[in-house]
Amino acid sequence: MPSTVKIAPSILSADFARLGEEVRAIDSAGCDYVHIDVMDGHFVPNLTFGPCVIRAIRPYTNKPFDVHLMIDPAQPSLSEYAAAGADIITVHAEADTHLDRSLQMIRALGKKAGVSLNPATPETVIEHVLDRLDLVLVMSINPGFGGQSFIPAQLEKIRRVRRMIGDRPIELEVDGGVNAKTAPAVIAAGANVLVAGSAVFQDDDYVETINALRP
Repeated sequence: MPSTVKIAPSILSADFARLGEEVRAIDSAGCDYVHIDVMDGHFVPNLTFGPCVIRAIRPYTNKPFDVHLMIDPAQPSLSEYAAAGADIITVHAEADTHLDRSLQMIRALGKKAGVSLNPATPETVIEHVLDRLDLVLVMSINPGFGGQSFIPAQLEKIRRVRRMIGDRPIELEVDGGVNAKTAPAVIAAGANVLVAGSAVFQDDDYVETINALRP
């Protein structure tokens, strides 16, 4: 079971006019992953980044790109995101029809495979694909917008997912409303990767805001 807590700042909250510089800044500040929220305006009510943007910012850091695909369908685009520089590709359990096939495709592309669960989605949907997974992402907000408040009911789901993972080498990530106040409970529930957007980019001292999330 992973023990070190990793911080994955979400560039959804970064300054889009200077995105490459922002990626370089969070790298220098000590982030572990760069979290990239891809939204299609269909599966979620917003439009954000595509493969071209990911490719453009890839030279600014060697840190893993943690690409969260909030798109449906995802399967037709997996190879594009892999080629653009994604290291971890996370798809939603609610997207596409065949989750197992999506995860197989991601791994066949040489990338780590993740699955994301919306707040109302039970963790039981991943029971039969655990052997395909490198990461489980529990959404602690409804996806589509940054800056939302953490949904406390997701703490029990995080605990249940941690028990499901057991001693498998699968990371447990949480995204949504994670900040210095909510992070301790999220970590105590079993998460080892924290996605934070507003909490990191809220001021100019990224070192301080990233360190504030660590236990």
